[in-house]
Amino acid sequence: MNFFRHRPLRLPTLALLIAVAGCSSADDSASAAVPSPGTKATKLCANLDKALPPKLDGLSREDPEPASTLTAGWGSPAIILRCGVVQPPKMVDPKVAEGSDPDAVAGGVNGVDWLMEKEDDGAYRFTTANRSAYVEVTVPKGRDSTGALVDLAPAVKKAIPEGIAD
Repeated sequence: MNFFRHRPLRLPTLALLIAVAGCSSADDSASAAVPSPGTKATKLCANLDKALPPKLDGLSREDPEPASTLTAGWGSPAIILRCGVVQPPKMVDPKVAEGSDPDAVAGGVNGVDWLMEKEDDGAYRFTTANRSAYVEVTVPKGRDSTGALVDLAPAVKKAIPEGIAD
C-alpha cells in the first residue's frame, strides 16, 4: 500500500528541511546513473525531458554524462534529475508515514508530492510520489532546494500524470 495516497502531508516540516542547505565545493564533472524503466515510464520520462525548464532556480541546464532523456542536470555542483527510478524503500516505511524517521519526510510543493531523504553526504534526494513514474531529484549539500522543486513542479505535473507507478 502506498502511504502517500492516504496520509496528510507535513508541509511545514518539508519546508524547514528544504531550507536547511549549506555550501559545498564545486565539482565540474556531473555524472548520473541512467535508470532502466519500463516502456510506459520511458515514454513519460521523454515527455518530461521535453518539458524541463532551461534554468532551475537560476542555474543553467548542464546535463550529466552519459547523455540520456532520463537524466538532466543544472549548475555545478549539479542538481541532478533522474526519471524512471525504482520506488525508494522509505516510501513504504511506516516510520516515514508516522513522521518518526528524521532522515525522510513526505511533503508537497506546488501540487507535486515528494519523499525527501537526507543522504549521508548532506545532500537531499527528493522522489515524486503519487505519479505514474518516479522522478528523483538530488540537491547537493549546500544548495537550497526550494526553488528547484518549485521550478520543476509545472514540468512534472505536465508530463507525469498522477497515479501509481508500476
